[in-house]
Amino acid sequence: DGVDIIGQAPTGTGKTVAFSIPVLENIDANFNKVQAIIIAPTRELAVQITKEVNKVASLMDGVKAVAVYGGEPIEKQITALKKRPQIIVATPGRLMDHMRRCTVRLDNVKVVVLDEADEMLNMGFRDDINAILEETKTDHQTLLFSATFSKEIEEIARQFMNDAKKISVQEKSLTVSLIDQYYIDVYQKDKIEVISRIIDINEYQLSMVFCNTKKDVDEVTSDLLTR
Repeated sequence: DGVDIIGQAPTGTGKTVAFSIPVLENIDANFNKVQAIIIAPTRELAVQITKEVNKVASLMDGVKAVAVYGGEPIEKQITALKKRPQIIVATPGRLMDHMRRCTVRLDNVKVVVLDEADEMLNMGFRDDINAILEETKTDHQTLLFSATFSKEIEEIARQFMNDAKKISVQEKSLTVSLIDQYYIDVYQKDKIEVISRIIDINEYQLSMVFCNTKKDVDEVTSDLLTR
């Protein structure tokens, strides 16, 4: 209905498709200007959202989404933007880069989505978010999604949203009964030792290790291979 929305939902509850479908329904396929921007905290999430949006958009003629994010040559993204996508999925810093270069213009934006807004604020993107929303001067719908509601999120809603409706989705259980979860408080310098001992003691043949950054992934892989 075009109402501004603040949505509280944990990861894995299907919110990407929930906002993608109405966003796509509001896109004019015959108008090759940016009509929707979806802002996400990380390149991984931006890529994931773009895949989901394009999966639904494949059922429509002439509508496409492009992801722009840091850590990739900006020239490659400029080439993709020249194909005139109607939807941009972006990390805040890289979107600001494109706005400064005028390779992304927000003159025709109908919908702005802030996904995982709490994570973006935790990562220090508040000023970038403010600048992007201030630059979006068109009459548009704003959808803000966050796992938690903080004072900062309330401030963004107060400053940039109109009579936003709050919707909260609580997942009854985020884990399967067959999975046991544990956490271990450990100093950074001891992590590899602890991981190695856990694998060794339990004689695990298959394991998955998740890290925060590409650099961490490289270092952990190297350390574990050495051992």
